[in-house]
Amino acid sequence: MTAVIPLLYDEGRHDDIPFQLKAPFAPMGDQVQAIKELTEGIDNNKRDQVLLGVTGSGKTFTMANIIQNTKRPALIMAPNKTLAAQLYSEMKEFFPNNAVEYFVSYYDYYQPEAYIAKSDTYIEKTASINDTIDQMRHRATQSLLQRRDTIVVASVSCIYGIGGVNTYSEMIIQIKKNQDISIKDLSLRLIELQYKRNDMSFVRGTFRIKGDTLDIFPSHSSDRGLRLSFFGDTIEALFEIDVLTGNKIATLEGTTIFANSHYVTPMPTLRQATEKMHIDLEHRLKEFEEGKKVVEHERLKSRTLFDIEMMLSTGSCSGIENYSRYLTGKNPGEPPPTLFEYLPKDALLLIDESHVTVPQVRGMFNGDRARKQVLVDFGFRLPAALDNRPLNFDEWNDLRPQTLFVSATPGPFELSLTFNQYSEQIIRPTGLLDPVCEVKPCDHQVDDVIDECKKTIAKGYRILITTLTKKMAESLSDYFMELGMKAAYMHSDIDTLKRIDIIRSLRLGDYDVLIGINLLREGLDIPECGLVAILDADKEGFLRSKTALVQTIGRAARNADSKVILYADTMTESLKYALDETNRRRDKQMAYNMQHHITPTTVTRSIEQRPALQTKEDQKSSTIPIANIEKYKKDLLKAMKVAADNLEFEEAARLRDELKRIEGGG
Repeated sequence: MTAVIPLLYDEGRHDDIPFQLKAPFAPMGDQVQAIKELTEGIDNNKRDQVLLGVTGSGKTFTMANIIQNTKRPALIMAPNKTLAAQLYSEMKEFFPNNAVEYFVSYYDYYQPEAYIAKSDTYIEKTASINDTIDQMRHRATQSLLQRRDTIVVASVSCIYGIGGVNTYSEMIIQIKKNQDISIKDLSLRLIELQYKRNDMSFVRGTFRIKGDTLDIFPSHSSDRGLRLSFFGDTIEALFEIDVLTGNKIATLEGTTIFANSHYVTPMPTLRQATEKMHIDLEHRLKEFEEGKKVVEHERLKSRTLFDIEMMLSTGSCSGIENYSRYLTGKNPGEPPPTLFEYLPKDALLLIDESHVTVPQVRGMFNGDRARKQVLVDFGFRLPAALDNRPLNFDEWNDLRPQTLFVSATPGPFELSLTFNQYSEQIIRPTGLLDPVCEVKPCDHQVDDVIDECKKTIAKGYRILITTLTKKMAESLSDYFMELGMKAAYMHSDIDTLKRIDIIRSLRLGDYDVLIGINLLREGLDIPECGLVAILDADKEGFLRSKTALVQTIGRAARNADSKVILYADTMTESLKYALDETNRRRDKQMAYNMQHHITPTTVTRSIEQRPALQTKEDQKSSTIPIANIEKYKKDLLKAMKVAADNLEFEEAARLRDELKRIEGGG
């Protein structure tokens, strides 16, 4: 089998590889009209459009159709990693033959560098980088530079600075069969791209040499490497290999190797950057001298000179992102290079749950700025560190391409851009109606909700209850358990990965009742939910705004028998809007169902199962026969890769630790 990996494409071409949407169904209901209107708007160069799509109406499928119709690369922004992973999975199914990529923060754990002046406490940056997500980020940027048929699903972290696109796209090695280059010269070029030679452990971002053979594990790959066979100073053959077994998978005619870091910089640029760093350092040290700040003077001098020496010696240093302005040639105060610079000029931006995502973009700059300003003031960083930051809202607004805002409750910003005009997608193909909403007084609301929960549990359904405080969620959960009901609470103090397990346990029936705060709004998809109860629904504020109420009510729109109870003594403006809007959507769906003779059907969605291996406790206590150890290790490795591919990173980490334990004989 012979294959040619495409090199950087001509951005002027619009027909390199068309998007191929694969789906077992066609657009239905008002999806047809929404797709038509939004596609025409993009073709007519409308910069901003809004899709008001209710829960379960197939918004993701509409977005997929728009991407296929316009044949443009697309960036889909989600408010968090969980929703981004869900969108990524769905888009991969819709476009199996195209480049669907995932770009989120690669930190499993991140403690930013900080200084607390009041207690004279310096907190060093500590982080745990998820290697799989780092690999997926590299694959995303490389796909944007190499392929027209690219869809990148990203979280809001895509507005943070990364290496400049010009340097990243220039610092590449293009390899072809019969190319004249020696192993030594190619090795030196790989080192410039931040690859490391490691003949013992062949991992991502390394290369190894055995005689006339050079193996490379590219930065964007998870399990495929490159093998170059030399005859003298000529590349005689080029293969794609399995990095685990070394077996040849395909014969290549040519390929492109990208850098192992988005901050890679050619040495001439690096020298020029360090010269500017010296100038800024001298200027800043003079300011500290004039202010008689001796400690800050010595701290900044020693740290910066050490970083400069490391950059000139190795091409990088710890915290190199704080010097990104020098490396990219940006002026002070200019927007940092972000993923948006990697997008082609005609790309589309689709913002999912825009009523949450847009405010997040607006709020990220100020918090980052305040923390870094303290570091600069006390001599931990040069002022250039202030430019290692997320985009501020105005910069993001200027940089973003043609945009489609998608939400069941569009926010004021996106509606103002479209003069309150939007495409509407209220009809659900399943015929499901918005839930019946019932308003009850707040007096004895806990006793009443317990009675309603018992009725719902008897029908075999689950319950979601929203409270106003964490303490109330915890106390109510304890009270439910005392009454013999299986209940759990969920709020911001619960680890993100544990939240996923709690929701999965709820769907499996390990819990009947889940109690939370505002976490029970966007993206929580539980078809088994038969009741949503909103306590203190008349307490006007963020948690009981019209947007929050409509979104929370929408959690009950996956089950044909579900209902919503709102406990309120006063009919607030937000409450009135939420009830009126829900009834409007319900009436429209009912009319459609009658016209097309549709009977509402509860959504069915499988519950993801973990790999069929022993639990961690079972593994620790079990004894594996020596003859079966190798097979068991292979099964663990296979299951670990499957979990990582499915973005179940906590499970992949558990399997990795178990594999290390077996190999270490522990």
